[in-house]
Amino acid sequence: MTSSLEGKVALVAGATRGAGRGIAVELGAAGATVYVTGRSTRERRSEMNRPETIEETAELVTAAGGRGIAVPVDHLDREQVRALVERIDAEQGGLDVLVNDIWGGELLFSWNDRLWEHSLDDGLRILRLAIDTHIITSHYALPLLIRRPGGLVVEVTDGTAEYNAANYRVSFFYDLAKTSVNRMAFAQAKELAPHGATAVSLTPGWLRSELMLEHFGVTEANWRDALATVPHFAISETPAFVGRAVTALAADPEVSRWNGQSLSSGQLAQVYGFTDVDGSRPDCWRYMVEVQDPGRPADVTGYR
Repeated sequence: MTSSLEGKVALVAGATRGAGRGIAVELGAAGATVYVTGRSTRERRSEMNRPETIEETAELVTAAGGRGIAVPVDHLDREQVRALVERIDAEQGGLDVLVNDIWGGELLFSWNDRLWEHSLDDGLRILRLAIDTHIITSHYALPLLIRRPGGLVVEVTDGTAEYNAANYRVSFFYDLAKTSVNRMAFAQAKELAPHGATAVSLTPGWLRSELMLEHFGVTEANWRDALATVPHFAISETPAFVGRAVTALAADPEVSRWNGQSLSSGQLAQVYGFTDVDGSRPDCWRYMVEVQDPGRPADVTGYR
């Protein structure tokens, strides 16, 4: 897909690290101009207090073959989002791809507390970070995106609509946040279709993000060392995999066939033929349903 997106303009909202960074870099590798936003810069860290920055992401986009443009934005601040979209309009005259990947709630949700035990302040903050940010960003960006047919909106979440409808996702607030994003894509699809634009929700599988690798005490180079204690981690994928899923969608002239659907990186790899960086095609959500959730021994044979 080299240069398949040359001349296209993308906004990856929430591109500091993880899936957002992987998506931005892969869009750049396909030749796109990519605006990358987030709250962590070289001058100031967000509440996540991690070292990754939007400037680094922009540099990776450019190094991959695109043009990366870093813009510090708090997507809860509507004036900052409005200014971002006005800047894209002034500099590019249009927007072809909007990726809503804003999250930043990893340190706020509890794995064990029930609704009445969970910090209410943290829970409501999760919902603001995961839901309000996406709504605010789409509100201001969509008028630019629908100026010409073929625009694409990708709402990034955790879990397909089918999986999330049947499974309790960690805790009340996390569950509500991640299921809501799937529905936001469905609703936007209905409103965008008359304008020739497409909206989907997209989930990566078990993501080897910077935070996840650090949590397991490994790096991308030796991630398999974590399998000794977490065997099902064998189905995990790099952020590049979901990035290649977004790039495949953005380059597909018939992308409207997916409008309103809930998709996964593993599912789209089977359709478009892209692979993860190791040449495999991990199908995490099928693996979850057929192997991990039923309590079967870890075995990725036939799943990557």
